[in-house]
Amino acid sequence: MALSFRSLAWRDGVPCDEAPTDIGDIDRAMTDQSLLIWADIVAPTHEDLQVLATELGLDTNALEDAVAPFERPKAAQQENYQYFVTYATLPSFASTLDDEEDQLTRIAGFIFDRALVTVRATDRLDLSRVLQRWHTNRSLIRLGPTALVHGLLDVVVDGYFTTVQELDDAIENLEDDLFSPSSRSTEFQRSAYDVRTKLVTLRRIVLPMREVVSVLWRHREDRIRELDPFYADLSDHILRASEWTESLRDMIASVFETHLSLQDQRLNNVMKKLAGWAAVISVPTLVTGWFGINVPYPGEGQDAGTVAAAVLVVVPAVVLYLIMKRNDWI
Repeated sequence: MALSFRSLAWRDGVPCDEAPTDIGDIDRAMTDQSLLIWADIVAPTHEDLQVLATELGLDTNALEDAVAPFERPKAAQQENYQYFVTYATLPSFASTLDDEEDQLTRIAGFIFDRALVTVRATDRLDLSRVLQRWHTNRSLIRLGPTALVHGLLDVVVDGYFTTVQELDDAIENLEDDLFSPSSRSTEFQRSAYDVRTKLVTLRRIVLPMREVVSVLWRHREDRIRELDPFYADLSDHILRASEWTESLRDMIASVFETHLSLQDQRLNNVMKKLAGWAAVISVPTLVTGWFGINVPYPGEGQDAGTVAAAVLVVVPAVVLYLIMKRNDWI
């Protein structure tokens, strides 16, 4: 994927046409203290990151966190900036059976006094909702990049709720099918395992978000306390998403346990029926086996003896069958 660069600029909360046009222009635009800048860099190469580090004075470790695979959500305070790493869920998270790369997308952000620079590996996340949030809250935009970060993280967390709701619906469908014959299929087992795996993945990115928001807000400037209620609400949303995720993990664990119990019950029923039929068959087997070893029986060679032998075979077997049927052993 080729490098993609996009930027926006605001002056006193009002959009303007002074946004940088490439990576090398970000530092120049940041010198204007009345200008607020957002720059989005998608699929940067190693050389692009070196230019970015040189222009903005970024620490190499922070840049590595922005592009390194399997990096956990985190935030840190540096001398001249803050940076964070977070993950957003893609719309296909709950429906895809593919790897995490098709379920999550990572966003790394660098927060300066008058700029927010985001670095993403792919452009699979649609940022239109983020841009709409920024444009409809111009009174907050004038407070600086912290407001931009709030708008971005708020949309990311809203995506968590959508994903959790989809997984909740998937678990409800599994519960509906749990006592039906379809639960014996391999497809049911695979679906249950897939939901469980996705909940583990979601939990891994949602739980650290409380610490991310806490670190970013703990190092805020005193002059922007107007955003306190907004960040408090964001933290509350993250807590709700975390608790919801944990409750769903308990629900899917119950589905697994109930499914295993039902399988054991079905196996016991099969074994019980086999044992019952074996008992029924054992009666005629005993009778025919006894007289099959040349032991004469009453009425041998006569029609009445044949009928008596047949009754002796059939009647006890039928009686034993009825007794076991009444006790639900067959």
